Amino acid sequence: MKITFLGTGTSQGIPMIANNHPVCLSTNQKDKRLRSSIMVSWENHTYIVDCGPDFRMQMLRENVQKINGILFTHEHADHTAGFDDVRPFSYQMGDVPIYLDERTLRSLQKRFEYVFNTENRYPGAPKVAINLIGNSPFELGGMAVTPIVVLHGLLPVTCYRFNDFAYLTDLKTISENEKHKLKGIKTLVVSALRIAEHPTHFNLKEALDFVKEIGPEKAYFSHISHKLGFHDEVEKSLPENVFLAYDGLKIEV
Repeated sequence: MKITFLGTGTSQGIPMIANNHPVCLSTNQKDKRLRSSIMVSWENHTYIVDCGPDFRMQMLRENVQKINGILFTHEHADHTAGFDDVRPFSYQMGDVPIYLDERTLRSLQKRFEYVFNTENRYPGAPKVAINLIGNSPFELGGMAVTPIVVLHGLLPVTCYRFNDFAYLTDLKTISENEKHKLKGIKTLVVSALRIAEHPTHFNLKEALDFVKEIGPEKAYFSHISHKLGFHDEVEKSLPENVFLAYDGLKIEV
């Protein structure tokens, strides 16, 4: 199974807003971060986790010719605002399967009403096939996928485990029951927003403590803001089995 990091950043790294933070002006491509998303591929299957405002650019950069569906973690714009850009895939395959919880679906139905409208439908609108998920495992392309619910402040976020790989974004707290779903994980991706504490995200210390507790063979940090620092400098400070992800990074798990 291959994991492609389509984006590893947040909406907090815009140079015109953060012009006092030189990370935003770095010439190192590993410091150029689009909004967080991954692509999970195995055999003839390709699934995207989250569809943020940079989705179109990410698909073009990686030359993605087809997808089998999109899994959503939650409704925030940096994870959903590219939803309209699924239309080229819809033209190709018909209904694009989407996997999400009821709350995230309601948000998309409100913000992208024309996609879900069955009366007087705009002919160019993308078509999707809704797959509601709860807290139980489900199957994609012969693979068991386990939802893992974490809290982003007070907001529940649905993260995902694919075999021995797990992707956890926008995490601040997690219950013991959900943590148990990570038992035996080999590769873990978890968000690490910045150095200072944040009310709704792990900071670097919290992310490192979490990795130590879960004990994966390898861990990668994503959903990174400019306030975490330069990629190369931060990575030098990490344990030998922990890495700072960057846009375009591909790993086999």
